[in-house]
Amino acid sequence: MTVDYLQMTDIHKSFGSVAANSGVNFSVRRGEIHAILGENGSGKSTLMSMLSGIYTPDSGAILLDGRPLNITSPDDAIAAGIGMVHQHFKLVDVFTATENVVLGHRDSFMVKRRAAAERITSICRKYGLKVDPNKKVYAMSVSEKQTVEIVKVLYRGASLLILDEPTAVLTPQEISSLFDILRNMKQEGCAVIIITHKMNEVMEISDRVTVLRKGESVATVNTSEAKVSDLIEMMVGRQMELDLKRQPVSPDRRRLLLKVEKLTVHSREGAARVADMSFEVFGGEILGIAGISGSGQKELCESIAGLNRASAGHIYLEGHDIVKLSPREIVRRGVRMSFVPEDRLGMGLVGGMSISDNILLKSYRNDGGFILNRRPSKEISQEIVREYDIQTPSIAHQVKKLSGGNIQKVLLGRELNLAPLVLITAYPVRGLDIGASYLIYDILNRQKEAGVGVVFIGEDLDVLLALSDRIMVISQGVNMGVYPAEEVTKDMVGMMMMGKTLEADDAQYS
Repeated sequence: MTVDYLQMTDIHKSFGSVAANSGVNFSVRRGEIHAILGENGSGKSTLMSMLSGIYTPDSGAILLDGRPLNITSPDDAIAAGIGMVHQHFKLVDVFTATENVVLGHRDSFMVKRRAAAERITSICRKYGLKVDPNKKVYAMSVSEKQTVEIVKVLYRGASLLILDEPTAVLTPQEISSLFDILRNMKQEGCAVIIITHKMNEVMEISDRVTVLRKGESVATVNTSEAKVSDLIEMMVGRQMELDLKRQPVSPDRRRLLLKVEKLTVHSREGAARVADMSFEVFGGEILGIAGISGSGQKELCESIAGLNRASAGHIYLEGHDIVKLSPREIVRRGVRMSFVPEDRLGMGLVGGMSISDNILLKSYRNDGGFILNRRPSKEISQEIVREYDIQTPSIAHQVKKLSGGNIQKVLLGRELNLAPLVLITAYPVRGLDIGASYLIYDILNRQKEAGVGVVFIGEDLDVLLALSDRIMVISQGVNMGVYPAEEVTKDMVGMMMMGKTLEADDAQYS
C-alpha cells in the first residue's frame, strides 16, 4: 500500500464572505508528480498558498508523514521541507545564481560563496540541473532563471516542490528539459506538485491529478486511467468540445490589409526592441506570433496601435502610412483597427469605471458639445453583455469587480463593436479558464470568417499552430520567418524562438 507523504484534510479558507476552499482533500506521495487542475477561482492557488505558508487555513488538518503540521509562515513551510516556485520569479537581476540562492537564507551573511557554489553544483549533479553559480541573473534565459528558483528551494532542503504554471513562458525544448528535471527529482524520492492549465502536459508528466471546482475537491485520479474529456468535464461541470479547427482562408476575402516594412522600435534606454521587421497581414486570416516573453511583441503591437513611436520603418494600414500617428489621429484618418493589449486593466480598460463608461471611452470625442450623450454607450453595452454572455449584475458594475474572463469579454466586445478590418490581440486568453479561452478562440475565428485580418500573439504553441493560418516567430526583436502553420512543428518554432534559423535546423527537428 502506497503511503501519502503529505495530506490536506477538510481544508476550509474564506476571504470575507467568499469561500476559496471548502472541505478540500488533497494528498501527495514521495516520488510522485501530482497535477492540480481547475478553472480560475477554483481554489488551486489558495490551497497551495496555505501549503507554502502564505495563508493559514480557517479549519482542517495538514499532515506530513502522518504528523500534524502547523504552517503559519513561509519559514514554517521551508522548515518542513516544502518549497514553492512561483510563476513570476523572485530573483535579483544584478546578483549571481549563488547570491540569489543564499539570499534570505537564515545564515546568508555567514555563508562562504565558494562553499555555497560547491553545494549548488552538488545539487545540480544530483537532480540533473544546469546552473552556472557565477552567472548574473540578467544574463540568463527564462529557463535558467526557473532552474535557479528550483535550486533555491532544494538548497533549503525541500523534499516537496510546488510549481505554479511552470511552462507558461518556456519553449518546447525548455519544457522538455524541465520535465527531465522533474522526473529526476521524482526518481530521487521528491514529491512534486504542478499547478497548470495545459492538459497535454498534465497527461505527459503527472502520475495523479486532483481536480478542483468552485473551491471543492471533485476527484483525484491516476493519470494513466484518465481521459482529457473527463478531466475537463470535472473541471467545468459539463462536457465541452475542445477541437480547434482552422477554417480555410476564403480567396475572395484575402486582401492585403496591414504591411509592416523595416520597422525598428527602441526602448527608452536606447535598446532596439524591434529590429528592421517586415511582415504582412491579409484579410480573412489569423497570423499567429510566437516568441519568448520580452522578445519585442509588446513594442510591436504598441507601435502598430500608435502607442509607441517607431524609430524607423513604415506601417501601412489600408494603404495609409500610420507609423507617426497617435491612436486618435489613426481614428480620424478613418482607419479601422482594434487593439486588445495584454494589460487588460492597465492599458485596455479603466478598472474603477463601469462597463458602459468604458464603452463610452472609445466614442465620447465624436459627440461634440459639452454634454455627453450616454444613451448610445448604454445600448452598446447592453448588446455586448448579451452577445458575449458577460456575467455582471448590470452595465453600471465596475469592471475591476468582474472575473478575468468577463473583463476580457468586455474589452473584446468594445473593440469588435468598432467593426475593425485589422484586430491585434496580445495574449487574449492569459489567465483565463478553459471555457473563457475557447470562447475567445471562437470569437477570433468568427472575425477571420468575416474578412478581418487577425494578429494573434499567444503563449501556447499548440493553440497557435492549431488556430493560425500562418506563424511568425520573433526572437529578440527579429523576425525569424513567417510560415504556413501546417508546415512547421512545435520544435521548429521553439528553435526559432531561441534565435536559430529554420533553414539550418529543419532537417533535424522535422
